[in-house]
Amino acid sequence: MTEQSPPPMPSPAPLTWQQAIFNRHMFICVLTGFASGLPLYFLIQLVPAWLRSEGVGLTEIGLFALIGFPYNWKFVWAPLMDRYVPPFFGRRRGWMLISQLGLIVSMAVLGFIDPKFSVGLVAYGAAAVAFCSASQDVVLDAYRRELLRDDELGLGNAIHVQAYRLAGLVPGSIGVILGDYLPWSTVFMVMAAFMLIGVAMTLWIEEAADASIAPLSLRAAIVEPFKEFVNRKGWASALYLLLFLFLYKLGDNMATALSSPFYLDLGFTLTEIGTIAKTASLTAAIIGGLAGGIIMIRLGINRALWVFGVVQVLSILGFAALAEIGHDRFALAVVIVFEYLGVGLGTAAFTAFIARATTPAYAATQFALFTALAAVPRTFANATTGIIVESVGWTNFYLLCTVIAVPGMLMLFKVAPWREPAAGGA
Repeated sequence: MTEQSPPPMPSPAPLTWQQAIFNRHMFICVLTGFASGLPLYFLIQLVPAWLRSEGVGLTEIGLFALIGFPYNWKFVWAPLMDRYVPPFFGRRRGWMLISQLGLIVSMAVLGFIDPKFSVGLVAYGAAAVAFCSASQDVVLDAYRRELLRDDELGLGNAIHVQAYRLAGLVPGSIGVILGDYLPWSTVFMVMAAFMLIGVAMTLWIEEAADASIAPLSLRAAIVEPFKEFVNRKGWASALYLLLFLFLYKLGDNMATALSSPFYLDLGFTLTEIGTIAKTASLTAAIIGGLAGGIIMIRLGINRALWVFGVVQVLSILGFAALAEIGHDRFALAVVIVFEYLGVGLGTAAFTAFIARATTPAYAATQFALFTALAAVPRTFANATTGIIVESVGWTNFYLLCTVIAVPGMLMLFKVAPWREPAAGGA
């Protein structure tokens, strides 16, 4: 009597949108987004507002974008974080804790430096925050890539990005408002204390991958991620993809680089910026993050890059319109809501695209390389924004940012063609 093979297992029922969103993996993405976004927005929103309120010029504030240099070069030390395992908490969690403790100290100390005494010293302190922040991004991105299944990348990264942007409400809203009532040293210590949320996450989560898969040598940690990427894509496609990563967010990164000084120059007070601009963005970010993740499930990452990219370009024009309207609270709220929906969703699709382009075995180094390229505009191009604004004015500046955003959209024809399957990959 022949033994009959067991009947095939039935395919699991597709998840409902509630099940897809409200689970442990997505909650961890909320926490990684908050921990990652807080120090960046501390640097690009609170620090410029602090400097402007202390009488520092726009050109100097614009040049402060150069302190983001570590975000561009984090792939240099990312292999060290892939190769070596700290003696506590494991490969990913150990590096998370080290970078988060560094952030708490450097953010708190920065508030005790007087920009009137030495802007250069402020720059060194801000650079220390940027280094710790970029290091945290390396390990958080790698952890998220190991945690999420391929079918979770779109939604997980959409939630991560929206939590990342919501974290901007802490320095950009709470911090700015407190700046009207408390000494800046106290404000900066309060901001540093919010990083304890990231520390709590690190203590709560578990490693997503076995540390034994770490590269066996530093040479392997450096060489293999680049070799694997080029072999998988081919030289021509790999270079084209890297150029796309540089250009896709260039326009909106420049447009948002000086948002706090822009609002101040239009006559809005720090309290108005904190309550109207940042609170209006809260609703838009929550709705946009959830809706965007669900839309990405249906459209796929490729088509989401197209749809959200168009909205992202149009949202830049909202800043130009606000520059012409001037001090109008309702107009400010509308522009900020649209910006958070457009730019936020564009960033969500872009981050999911980057995650999909990586290989989990080399997640830290490859993710660091790709996101570093995407951060180049935020550092070097943004350093010129103050000079451009003082030369051509706010309206023409935002029109220029709109034009600069177009080439990255055109590259989607090759990098992420629309006629891919809905769940498709590039």
